[in-house]
Amino acid sequence: MSGPQSTRVTSSHWGAFELDVEGDRIVAARPFGADPTPPEIPQAIPAAVHHRSRVARPSIRKGWLEGRKRGGRGSEPFVELPWDEALDIAAQEIDRVRRAHGNEAIFGGSYGWSSAGRFHHAQSQVHRFLNSVGGYVASFGSYSTGCAQAIMPHVFGHNFISHLYDHQENWQTLEAETETLVMFGGINPKNSQVSMGGVTEHGTKGWIGKFLAKGMYCLNIGPQRGDAPEGCEWLPVKPGSDTALMLALAYVLETEGLADHAFLERYTTGYERFRPYLLGESDGQPKTPEWAAPLCGADPQTIRELARRMALTRTMITVAWSLQRGEHGEQPYWMSAVLAAMLGQIGLPGGGVGYGYGAIGGVGHAFRRMRGMTLPQGVNPVDKVIPVARIADMLRNPGQPYDFNGNREPYPDIRLVYWAGGNPFHHHQDLNAFHEAWQQPETILVNEPWWTPTAKRADIVLPATTPYEREDIGRSPLDDYLFHMPAMIPPVGDARDDYDIFAGLAARMGATEAYTEGKSSTQWIETLYEGYRQFAAEDGIEVPDLAGLREVNWLKLPITYEGPNPSFLRRFREDPDGAPLGTPSGRLEIFSETIDGFGYADCPGHPVWLPPSEWLGAARREAPLHLVSPQPGDKLHSQLEAALADRPGARPETLVMNPGDAAARGIASGDLVRVFNTRGAVRARARVSDEIRPGVVALPTGAWFGDPGENLDPHGNPNVLTADIGTSKLGQGCSAHTALVEVSGLGLEA
Repeated sequence: MSGPQSTRVTSSHWGAFELDVEGDRIVAARPFGADPTPPEIPQAIPAAVHHRSRVARPSIRKGWLEGRKRGGRGSEPFVELPWDEALDIAAQEIDRVRRAHGNEAIFGGSYGWSSAGRFHHAQSQVHRFLNSVGGYVASFGSYSTGCAQAIMPHVFGHNFISHLYDHQENWQTLEAETETLVMFGGINPKNSQVSMGGVTEHGTKGWIGKFLAKGMYCLNIGPQRGDAPEGCEWLPVKPGSDTALMLALAYVLETEGLADHAFLERYTTGYERFRPYLLGESDGQPKTPEWAAPLCGADPQTIRELARRMALTRTMITVAWSLQRGEHGEQPYWMSAVLAAMLGQIGLPGGGVGYGYGAIGGVGHAFRRMRGMTLPQGVNPVDKVIPVARIADMLRNPGQPYDFNGNREPYPDIRLVYWAGGNPFHHHQDLNAFHEAWQQPETILVNEPWWTPTAKRADIVLPATTPYEREDIGRSPLDDYLFHMPAMIPPVGDARDDYDIFAGLAARMGATEAYTEGKSSTQWIETLYEGYRQFAAEDGIEVPDLAGLREVNWLKLPITYEGPNPSFLRRFREDPDGAPLGTPSGRLEIFSETIDGFGYADCPGHPVWLPPSEWLGAARREAPLHLVSPQPGDKLHSQLEAALADRPGARPETLVMNPGDAAARGIASGDLVRVFNTRGAVRARARVSDEIRPGVVALPTGAWFGDPGENLDPHGNPNVLTADIGTSKLGQGCSAHTALVEVSGLGLEA
């Protein structure tokens, strides 16, 4: 075989890499030279792009085509049709639904990480299209941070996502100033392989190494030792118990005279309402270390010593996103802010509290913010929005009222779902129940490159290109690189870009001008990039024109800065009256009159300990183990799973168990096991390790959900087992980490 005809660099949500192309095939992927610790994820790209599971042609489910039968989603065959005929049918169906039921009967979910490119971003494309034909029911937040996005504006008065981008302490400042790093949920370099829009230089592991080398005390609090790099201390607490531990730390600060009351008086509101609860004056239960010890599994003296260390040193408290992905996930996020306020270090370099270090790459990098390239989505005339994790409830319960963040609204009656750029049968909870709810809409349309579990459960599937089959621009607010992403190969099969698919639908529905504005995809890229160049010039940064970027392929932007970041918390500390927070009081709200006024028993006016419905404190004989479902290390969510699942021994997914739990069940490393509860069962392969707390098992997400009717999911998707309940009436986020299971051996059974 001859050598590669071309090699170019492109970008993705997991960073930059080189691709070798021969003819119309991608044949190899290699790391980007400037990346100090490149992920191995891109190695699966050649096999995935050319995988047999690609959607070859427009396809319509046979039962739907013959009479809009809904019950066969996931099990019935599909009929392939020419593009024109498929687009005619799809456009007629969207038009029928909007005319018969109104656009509030259309749900444009499309939550997911599709392309890192700024134009071919499937979520933006489908939302722009639906807005051009009258609007759609939208969703709030994300499965990763939906709960935090609801609670944290009440506490800090600031948008949670922009907080991550602009206002967290950078790694350099932590290295220079922080003495104690307390990591609730760890900081896992595995998770920081990915970031929205891409992270080019993966540095999280290197920064933690620098912290340890300088003698910083780094404590990983969580059920798995591997959630922080080697060298960090480990406090193996029970999942779901972090709020109890934080309350006990706060109790020590208050009762030993270590709380900074001057800071609390000047910069916060409501401590006098919280303190009686902390001391047990309002409920009869002081939140002592002895009280917290059996709840979280930490020794009382360890709790006391940690509280004293935190008070006497410059301390940064970090909180992983995983903590808010559980029932009552609002509480550890709120309580972590209260604990940091009691230490009085919020706004000091290297001190206070930070969220999501290690959750994605880019958080903690010292970059000047640049205005980006965003495809305008237009105006949505429909004002109905649901929390993103409540999709199944919406489909099951049209018209039923539900509570969310102070509002009470009825669920819309959804007749049509349009999904592009995501796989809800990867990230939603209780997938067997979700499968049943998914049968309710009259029609489900999906744009998708592969026959994912979601595509298999759709009615109309339109084959979409991958990022390697189209031109785009790569640029992330959490990165300092700019990429031209060339089309590496022609579209595989009959695949089309999402833009061209929606342009075809818009033309059939009389919305061509509203959707395309008379531009081709190339012209849109030119328009968006030229706007970016102008913004960059206004910020004093010169970037080449599009022809020049195409020539150089990529460049590093001069946007790094030295010293502490200019955060709103630093300005607030320096001048709380002149730079107040965006809360009703202008201060950090330890007690929130707003939240208290909602009257939610599951999220009252200040942080409290509320035990989850499923955790080790409520374990029972039939489900004695707590399941956590971390992100996978070999991919982003379920992307590239088609190729990865083909690798020998890759599936079923690996379940990590403590040696004591494994021995009690006669399970050894390498054994096939059945993981089950009342919601379902999955097959997995056991790995016995002393780096997980007794009573806890870990099964990564990302394996594709199996076919309907299977009593045992063959691939090991943990969301067969997780509970589809909201975090609370306030946040209504997902509760993926609230799940009890049992494990039994299957021996060497295939």
